[in-house]
Order: sequence, then structure tokens, then C-alpha cells
Amino acid sequence: MNLFQLRAFDAVAREGSFTRAAARLFISQPAVTGHIKALEEHYQITLLRRTARRVELTEEGTKLAAITRAMFGLAEEAQVMLEANRQLLTGRLEVAADGPHMVMPMLASLRARYPGITVNLRLGNAQETLAALLSEHADVAVLTEVEPRKGLHLQALSESRICALVPDGHPWARRTKGVPLKELDQVIMVLREPTSITRRTFDEACARANVNPRVLLELDSREAVTEAVAAELGVGVVSSVEVSHDPRVAAVPLIGEGLVNRHMMGCMERRRELRLIQAFFGLASDK
Repeated sequence: MNLFQLRAFDAVAREGSFTRAAARLFISQPAVTGHIKALEEHYQITLLRRTARRVELTEEGTKLAAITRAMFGLAEEAQVMLEANRQLLTGRLEVAADGPHMVMPMLASLRARYPGITVNLRLGNAQETLAALLSEHADVAVLTEVEPRKGLHLQALSESRICALVPDGHPWARRTKGVPLKELDQVIMVLREPTSITRRTFDEACARANVNPRVLLELDSREAVTEAVAAELGVGVVSSVEVSHDPRVAAVPLIGEGLVNRHMMGCMERRRELRLIQAFFGLASDK
């Protein structure tokens, strides 16, 4: 069995692209293609479907990818451990986060302390971030409102509060002490999609308080909510850690029960002792 061929297949399965797989392995794209072609021809099996836009795993490819991910995952753990023992002078850390606002200062601190560490950051929603960590596409993650589960190590990071986002000229914009949640009853609002953690926390608080806002728009990004509020389409909600410095809008704390989110750092339990992961977790104690 040719390990070069298996590693090339594993890289394509992880990255979903021959180009990114080649970059991951520091070899040419034709070399990656050649390794996989040789693997498929030798075993008379089709592992990948190639289309104009993407690469997909066949059923057999999915089964093999599960094996190679575990196989090369152990090899990568060995490499990370050995690199970590070189005083963290070099190494690569895969980080996932459900928003940029908390993770960027942490990466700046990591860069200042360990300038030789290369970081690959994946940004996504809460579900995508947790999935990246559980599938080991990420070494560590910054997450919001994650329930404990077997095999997952979590460390508390901070808390944030849900705020109302209003146009700068809105009557609430100068209410520095906050706005009671009950005042949002029947107010026209522009909100993130229901799967958003901020939206979910807000909806649950409204349900408990018997508050029924009128949702005019559902949007798929924080930036879109800000633009909608600036255009005076309605009131939005935003986490206190995500408040922008846009002069067109103002964030006002909401007063009520259940309007707080918990932010955490996470990694797989079996990998928490790796020094590179420990270094990232150590940044939380510096905050």
C-alpha cells in the first residue's frame, strides 16, 4: 500500500479541492491527481467524483476517508507534539470560531507570543464551528452556548449580553441604562436567521416574557442586519461583543431575563494536553 497515494487522497477528502490539497501537502496539483489516479487504478475503485465546480466523495471514498482521517490524524498529532517540544517555535494550528470579534484579539496575542506558529482560521455559524471541531477539521474553537458532551473539553471564556440595534436618531439610542425587553412587543424588527445563537437567545427570552415582536426581515449576516437597521427598516439585535463602530447605528442593552450568552473555548478531550493547544487555551487566562 502506497502511503503517498493515501495521503494525497486524504488531503483532497479534507479540503474538497485538488488545489487546496496540493497546497496542504506542498506538492503540485498534477502530483496529487496522479497519486489518486494510481490508487484508484490499482484497486479498481472510484473514490472521487470530479465536477466542474467541486470534488465529491463516492460511497467507497467516504468509507476510506474515515480511515485515512484517523490514520493521518494520529500522525499529525505526533507532528504537533514534536513541534511543540521545540518551544513552540514552529507549528500549525487550525482554529474555528463562530464570529471574528472574540477570536481576533486572541490570535494577535498568539502571534505576539509565538511568531513562528501558522494559524488557519475558519469562520462560520455556531453549527458549522462545532461541526469543524467534532470532525477534527479544527484543533480548537471559540464557541457560543455549547452544551457539554462526551469527548469535548470546554473552558469558559466570557459572557455577552443581547442588545437592541437602532438607527442613531432613534429615541432609544440615548437610553444608556437600557431598554426593557417588554418594550419590543409588536415592534418591527430585522433579525438574523432562526439558527443564529443571538437570534435563538433573543427568541427564547421573548417567549418567556410573552413578548411578540413583528419580524419584518430575516437576514443571514450581522452586516446585513446593520445595513437594514441603518436604513430604518426596523430594530435589530446584536451581541455586546459584536457591536460595530458604525456611526449610523447604536446598540442599547436589553433588560430582561435570559439575555446573556456564554462564550467558550473548546477542543477534543484526547488532544487537550498537546502543547500547541494548551498555548491557545492559555490565552484565556491572560484576558
